Formats: sequence, C-alpha cells, structure tokens
Amino acid sequence: MAYTIGAFALGLALTLVLAAFLTPRAWWRRPSVRALAILAAGTWAIGSLLLLPMPPAPALAATSATTMAGRTYRVFEDLNLRDASATSARRVGVVPPGTMVTATGAHAGDWWEVRATIKGKRITGWVSSLWLRRADEVSLSAPPPPRPK
Repeated sequence: MAYTIGAFALGLALTLVLAAFLTPRAWWRRPSVRALAILAAGTWAIGSLLLLPMPPAPALAATSATTMAGRTYRVFEDLNLRDASATSARRVGVVPPGTMVTATGAHAGDWWEVRATIKGKRITGWVSSLWLRRADEVSLSAPPPPRPK
C-alpha cells in the first residue's frame, strides 16, 4: 500500500514539475477545471506507469553456468589450476599455454571449474576465467594456422 501511495505521490510531483514547464503560466493563476484535469490525468498516468510490473531479470548465474558447461577453452598463458576458487588455494598443477580445457559448469564469480590433461594426467580444478579464451577465438599474438595445400 505504501508503494502505491508513493508511486502516485511521485506522479503528482512529476506532473506539477512538467506542468510548470510545459503549459502557459496564465493557466495556473487561479484554480480551474482544466488545471485539475491536467493534475489528475498526469498523476494517474505517471503513477500507473510506476506501478507497472517489471519483467523478472534473467538468472545470469544459472544461464552462464549452463551455457558454459562442456565448452572448450584454450589457455593462452601458464595457468595455475587450484583445488578451490581462490588464489590462496593449493595449486594442483600448471596448465601450459595452448592447452584445451573443458568447463564443468561449476563457477564462483570469475573462477571456473575445468578439466584439463596435463602430462597425460586428467585433472579437475579451479582457474580464473580471465585467462581462458574460447577454443574458436583467434589470438592476435598467435601465428595464423597453416593453409592446406
């Protein structure tokens, strides 16, 4: 109820400001039906707009986790693979540049859980997603792939 009253109070205030700037001054020298109609219509219109239901915001965490799961990423610099999502977590291994990693879908902010093969051993751990590139993304510093003959 307080939200509704607040919406229409704000609608009245905005209507008064708009009316002061958008209508002739002579209209407001003495009360009239026209002034009352403008205030009523403006208050109702602006207050009603403020009360319109907002569409729910998409769940970004759920969306990014589901689209990220199973995707392949390329490591472009030596990357620490950790057993938890923090720089203070124990390092499980170092993923060399050019290695492909697969996201599991678990994440905590910019930290993603990935699976990588290091020296023939399959390891799962946490990495900072800031150091990953999509597998199909072309690096500006890497030489272009050889052309087929």
